[in-house]
Amino acid sequence: MGQRSLRGRRTLFERESELSAVDEALSDLAGPHRNTGEPPGRSRGALLSFAGHAGIGKTTLLTEVRRRSAAKGCTVLSARGGEQEQRVAFHVARQLLQPEFAGLSEAELRATLGSWYAIVGPALGLCAPSEGAPPDQQGLRAGLDWILTHLAVQRAPMVLVLDDAHWADAESLSWLAAFAPRADQLPLLVVVAYRPDELPEHAEAFRSLPGRAGQRPIGLEPLSAAAVARLVREDLGTQADDAFCRECWAVTAGNPFEAVELTAKVRDRGLNPTEDGAHLLRDLAAAVKGSGLIARLERLGTATVRFAWACAVLGTEIRPALAAAVAGLGPEEAADAADALRTARILTGADPLEFVHPLIATAVYRDIPGAVRVALHGQAAWCVIDEGLGPAAAARHLMETHPDGDAWIVQQLRAAARETQRAGAPDAARRCLARALREPPPPAERAAVLYELGCASLLTEPANTVNHLRAALEEPIADPELRHNIVYRLSQVLAHSDRLAEASETLDGEIRVTGDARVRLRMQSEQFMWDAFRADEPDSPARSRRLARLADRLTGRDLTERYVIGLRAWDATLRGEPAQVALHHAERALAGGLGWAEADRGFEVPVLVAMTFMYADRPGRTEELFATGIADFETQGWHGAHLSFGYTILGYVRFRRGRLAEAEDFVRAGLRLAERVGPGTPVHWYAVGTLVQVLLARGRVEEATRAGEHYALRAPFPAAVTFPDAQTVYGELLLARGLAKEAAVELASAGRRLDERGMRNPSWCPWQLHLARAESHDAPERAVVTALDAVQRARQYGAPSAIGQALRAAAEVSPVPDRVSLLEESVGHLERSPAAYELARALVDLGTELRRAGRPKEAAEHLYRGLDAAVQCGADGLVGAAREELANAGLRPRRLHSTETDTLTARERAAAALTATDRTPAQVAKELRIDEQAVVRLLSAVYRKVGTDRTGLAAALREQATS
Repeated sequence: MGQRSLRGRRTLFERESELSAVDEALSDLAGPHRNTGEPPGRSRGALLSFAGHAGIGKTTLLTEVRRRSAAKGCTVLSARGGEQEQRVAFHVARQLLQPEFAGLSEAELRATLGSWYAIVGPALGLCAPSEGAPPDQQGLRAGLDWILTHLAVQRAPMVLVLDDAHWADAESLSWLAAFAPRADQLPLLVVVAYRPDELPEHAEAFRSLPGRAGQRPIGLEPLSAAAVARLVREDLGTQADDAFCRECWAVTAGNPFEAVELTAKVRDRGLNPTEDGAHLLRDLAAAVKGSGLIARLERLGTATVRFAWACAVLGTEIRPALAAAVAGLGPEEAADAADALRTARILTGADPLEFVHPLIATAVYRDIPGAVRVALHGQAAWCVIDEGLGPAAAARHLMETHPDGDAWIVQQLRAAARETQRAGAPDAARRCLARALREPPPPAERAAVLYELGCASLLTEPANTVNHLRAALEEPIADPELRHNIVYRLSQVLAHSDRLAEASETLDGEIRVTGDARVRLRMQSEQFMWDAFRADEPDSPARSRRLARLADRLTGRDLTERYVIGLRAWDATLRGEPAQVALHHAERALAGGLGWAEADRGFEVPVLVAMTFMYADRPGRTEELFATGIADFETQGWHGAHLSFGYTILGYVRFRRGRLAEAEDFVRAGLRLAERVGPGTPVHWYAVGTLVQVLLARGRVEEATRAGEHYALRAPFPAAVTFPDAQTVYGELLLARGLAKEAAVELASAGRRLDERGMRNPSWCPWQLHLARAESHDAPERAVVTALDAVQRARQYGAPSAIGQALRAAAEVSPVPDRVSLLEESVGHLERSPAAYELARALVDLGTELRRAGRPKEAAEHLYRGLDAAVQCGADGLVGAAREELANAGLRPRRLHSTETDTLTARERAAAALTATDRTPAQVAKELRIDEQAVVRLLSAVYRKVGTDRTGLAAALREQATS
């Protein structure tokens, strides 16, 4: 990547301001901080963008940037986009990063890259792709970010130079455009040059990235007449007169490349650089480009022309031996051709060869006759395969050939698609397979190609994926396994596109004609799963009965059976069957293993099994399962929807445990990832709903309102079942804003929708609790009935937190004489649960009612406890309410206890150990020689810290001891 001018010119005319910006950036990057002991407290990196038309001097400027960077001791990473390599995935990323790992053994690479080895290694050409699901785009970018950040820190100061960014491949350029704003946080200077009128859509971000020059790239202007005169005289001597120099400027329009090439032509011709010879300059300038350049090339002979054509087809970093093979020349003939092209200033370098300027490469490539160009690309593909460079390297050439029903081409394109897909470039894989279809493939292979195309476009073009897979099913398919895989994939993409009914119908049609019992069972499990997420399922109770009958007779001997059993656990949870029934099935599902990253399986069932534990007051177990699942996602390089979902649900679990600050952090991290996936997706609904709930719990109603408006938390709500239920959260938000009537309408609608499907568990969706509060303003009797029905449903489910929460809501809408007893029972249940925030609310409500009933001493005890608990939870609004009630009772808030940790105290551990052996609180109190109420409070702290209720305590303590 040297200078493109003939003499390696270092003089840069009229680029003083640009070089000043470079020097300033390099000084900030490498100067003041080196060997001074100064801590890197401020940002040292930056972004510099240079924009200009072809030949304006971008490459010469970037060559000088590299020279000055190296002179200051900077590590320099360099890459250049290529017109012929635009569709080669990670072409630029490989140029930048691959040399930094050259010479390392596999063991050294694994040690250096750690867990990113298998994720990023294939994209950078450092290792072969592994079998299994490829990383997603966010995971791959995160890996590339890590590598570049690691290099920037370890080899600081560092300068990254990207020339001809407008020709960089989409995968590399979209990554760099997203990474570039982080340069100012690192010892990294990013310098980019591009043609503004040729910048593709995926690189538009470069136009507005904030750099040292503000929000705009630095534009490179043509040279003035004076600058061209200096350039001419530097090349041709001081005898060049003013008239000659001015004509040089006129015929080149101040374009530096054309001016340099023109002076070289003048020297070659032996033209006297005076006014007498100025009239010849226009013809000489025409020979520098376009038809004049081609005429000059043709005069070099047929063999040299073919060699130049082969080089133009191959693009950049041209290996002479490969170019010779493509051109059909022997070694000596090819060497002579290369020499002739160097002398003619068309090529430069030795091995690899490069065109002197992209303008020359473009002109040569476009001059190749169409049929010859197609043939040369075909020959290049054969040569690349023969050289052992692989199908992915040959694919860009095969894409340029004419379809001809060639089975070998189909085979190579399919192989290239597999390689690029597993390397994390689905768009490149999709292009290969689309071209394979146009070849076309043999009839027996068409369904397989359509299936592979559907898999490649799954994340980027779901609508097209559906079309491809449905077309595949219309083809004659001899392989039953292929047909089944098509059906599985089609149902998945339909479900993920919020077309759950179609997903279920697709599976149902195949179930009816499938003779293999194990295949039919798997299809039934997938159908049960998508039906479980449908908000419009026509006969949900009947489906539940079928699922129960099927799951109860399965043993869990394989993954499919465990999926069915896991779905049974979730169905029991939704319907409010006793929590112990749901937990029994969840444990059965987990007994044989339930991986979160199983090949060709979704992660939905493992998630639902984990959530079963949370709703049944075992959130500690849920967090353990999610920690394992998130680790699986990260190992696979799934940093998009999968990781977003993991973080969001962890936030939801922390919310239900009452750890509101942690919940907010997790859900915001999940929402940031969900926004990259796209609005309106299920994972986005999960994140937005959870964020609003957390903000309401923290007392930040205005912020929750803004979040709801910003993220469109309103009708139409998703067709898929989400948790928390989006419409219910919207109703809760309306209620918090004081819009009781509007809230009642939304919550009643949500209740009808869920009740029709038999989803009656208030632990899963507490719509009745909020509806009762909304109804209490205008229909107090109906509010009591609604709340007491929720209490009955909660008792049937049996989870202490569900019962306690329902009783607290019932107390809020019940007549005054009934409130204290309801709240006392609520506190009793919540003390036996891990739901710290709900306990805090019940304690404050109970203290409030006791104060109003004229029982100040008892009120004070509960208000102080509630205030302590609210502070521990981060429930700022509840803290304010508790303080206000204490003030109303004439009491001062006492000094709060220290922040609670998850570590059990010695007394808590003793109480927990005895309780785990089925001793009652009274028996524990007697053994520990304390009163029974003290035992209740000790155990309440245990349940919050361990994340379980009493029924799960023994298992949780065993798990703690093991870990």
